[in-house]
Amino acid sequence: MSAPAPEVATGSVEAEDVPRRERRRLDKTLIVNPLIAVFGLALVFGYAAATGLDEVERSVINPQALGTRLWEHLVLTGLSTLVVIVIAIPAGIAISRPAARRIQRPVLAFTGFMQALPAFGVIVLLAFSPLGLGLTTAVVALALAALLPVLTNTVVGLQQVDRALIEAARGIGMSARQTLLRVELPLATPVMVAGVRVALVLNVGTAALATFIGAGGLGEPIKGMLELGRPTGTLIAAAIVAALALIVDWLAGLAEYLVGRSAG
Repeated sequence: MSAPAPEVATGSVEAEDVPRRERRRLDKTLIVNPLIAVFGLALVFGYAAATGLDEVERSVINPQALGTRLWEHLVLTGLSTLVVIVIAIPAGIAISRPAARRIQRPVLAFTGFMQALPAFGVIVLLAFSPLGLGLTTAVVALALAALLPVLTNTVVGLQQVDRALIEAARGIGMSARQTLLRVELPLATPVMVAGVRVALVLNVGTAALATFIGAGGLGEPIKGMLELGRPTGTLIAAAIVAALALIVDWLAGLAEYLVGRSAG
């Protein structure tokens, strides 16, 4: 009677070890991006220190000026991503409902078309619209370019929820709204957060183009150094943008990991 006990215990331990191994693996991967960012910046600044900066480069590549441009860049990224979340998540929920399935494909096709357009072209075209130059135009352009991942992931996340769970919720008397809020959205949140992560990284890189319509950001020192023929200054400014993208991706990945653990 007691012979099968060791087999059950072994299986239980193995079943528990798999998630633990997976959690340890995920924990290790979360430190890769910040390490690359720090190491890359150290190399670039070491190279700049070895080659030296002239007076023009030092006037642009200095802590105070870069701090101002970094803040502008973060504002551009944050506002545009917030606009994406406010628009794309409700829209994704709406077109994932059975009554709206007919318009789901056209809406996704349109957002795919918007993302396929060159971001620089969209920014410049919007600058000639009534929005004009400046922050508002840049935020709208960045939001249009980053709608697709959040919208698509919202739809996919909701569609992947087990139909048996939805039917069980409806069977115990939940309304469609209650089922959405208490069952579908909590289970779809990890996939939705992954879409927001992609949008954030896209916006960090694309925000460098906002300088061409007077919206500031880290694209300003890149543009200035290119125009003045200063390759070392250009390299430093571009490296800061790349490091910022890695750090933002790391933070968003950490949030995605924590949401996934809580949902799992």
